[in-house]
Amino acid sequence: MTHLVEGKAGLVTGAGSGIGRASALALASSGAKVMVSDIDETAGGETVELIREAGCTAEFFRCNVAEETQVAALVDATVTAFGKLDFAFNNAGMNGVFAPLDEIDSATWDRVISVNLTSVFYCLKYELAAMKKQGGGSIVNTSSGAGLTGIFNNGPYNASKFGVVGLTRNAAMDYGQFGIRVNALAPGSTATPMMMNAFEQNTEEFKAQILNSIPMRSLVEPADQGAAVVWLCSDASKMVSGIALPVDGGWLAGK
Repeated sequence: MTHLVEGKAGLVTGAGSGIGRASALALASSGAKVMVSDIDETAGGETVELIREAGCTAEFFRCNVAEETQVAALVDATVTAFGKLDFAFNNAGMNGVFAPLDEIDSATWDRVISVNLTSVFYCLKYELAAMKKQGGGSIVNTSSGAGLTGIFNNGPYNASKFGVVGLTRNAAMDYGQFGIRVNALAPGSTATPMMMNAFEQNTEEFKAQILNSIPMRSLVEPADQGAAVVWLCSDASKMVSGIALPVDGGWLAGK
């Protein structure tokens, strides 16, 4: 990948595995200094080591994005370490629980909304303030294909990811005047450890059903998501703001 983000610095949440790790690696290999953040210190540390082994720059900061004070500290630590915040990829999140709404307890609802949606508000709140002060930047929030179309029996997750798109568009409108772009990534079925574990624990019929729902008949690779994040964080997309970009092998095309 070319050095699209050469000289830039920023943060990635949920960077201990999957899309977050692939994106942190892609940003670093494209010339950026990256603050790797995750609630799992071991996994986050492994991402940092992978980046450093490639001759690139990364630091680690543990953060539970559902806690506002920890998010504020993460943004402060990034600016302190690198002197600026050119980009932020707010990727940390969790899966929902597949059940009809009348069978979902309030604690489950609160947990999914807190981790997937309220956390993005916290991240935006402090990242936008930092970027506004320095005169610009680019933010990418992880939504989902489930943030653009309904999914059976997945109400809390659906609601949280639709909410991420709404926050993204609102922030893009409010902060464009300050040179800040805000976009959302909408991943489809991606070959993350979580997805591969689901394949291993289910039948061949389940795997075939997932693959047949994708026009390109293949799972998206985490590196494909990372490439999209690099582009959205780079000046190559300098007039792109307020979008939700599906990276899903065409899954949403027929929805």
